[in-house]
Amino acid sequence: MDALLSRLFSSEEEELYILDCMAYSMVFMAACTFVTLLFENVPYGRYTDSKYGFPVNVRLAWFVQELPAFLVPVCLVFWTPCAKTSLLANQLLIAMYFCHYVHRSLVYPFLIRGGKPTPFASFFLAVVFCIYNGYMQIRYLSHYAEYPAHWVTHPCFLAGSVLWLVGWLVNMHSDHILRNLRKPGETGYKIPTGGMFEYVSGANFLGEIIEWAGFALASHSVHSSAFAIFTTVVLASRAVAHHKWYLAKFEDYPKSKKALIPFLL
Repeated sequence: MDALLSRLFSSEEEELYILDCMAYSMVFMAACTFVTLLFENVPYGRYTDSKYGFPVNVRLAWFVQELPAFLVPVCLVFWTPCAKTSLLANQLLIAMYFCHYVHRSLVYPFLIRGGKPTPFASFFLAVVFCIYNGYMQIRYLSHYAEYPAHWVTHPCFLAGSVLWLVGWLVNMHSDHILRNLRKPGETGYKIPTGGMFEYVSGANFLGEIIEWAGFALASHSVHSSAFAIFTTVVLASRAVAHHKWYLAKFEDYPKSKKALIPFLL
């Protein structure tokens, strides 16, 4: 891995410059995605559309597309010189990232019950994104990120870490609720209840948005902020689409429930 990076970049300064450019490019991609999603839903799950390519089994798609977000960082941490991984702040931030993606890539796909196939285009773009973001986040944290000696006691790090944990727990609990909506053998859609689903239609999306917003606050970098912005754009759009879908599908759907932010939106 180190030999590959040495061939790609002539110096550490060049690589850090590229990492910064990748972050700003992700913000630009988030803006483009925001505009696109005003007219089109992300085509997977209940919004699957055959025009986006042949179907990929949902479990296989989730496993393969999320795996690079785990494997690329593993290679970066264990098979390249990591100048910053001995520092506590960097270790904790890397641990937050891995805590999410170990579950998302190695556990979550095999817990999925049913689910519609994923169009190849959505699957392919997810693979590319996970490689791109996995490299950007962990290469920066393991090799370049420098924090003050007592950063782990700084209000930004503490508040961000709490937000990350709250978001992670909301996301995990909401996914558990969704997996158990239907009993074995049942098909069709049901109204999710319990946890944050009592307040919003996109509780799982809200949890993940909070999670990466907290990560960005604790990390205090353009790289993590870009990821949080992109995540918010995609998942907020999906939460709104789900909310409209539930209202149209179920006559008894609670009218007081919001799409993403309790009591507000």
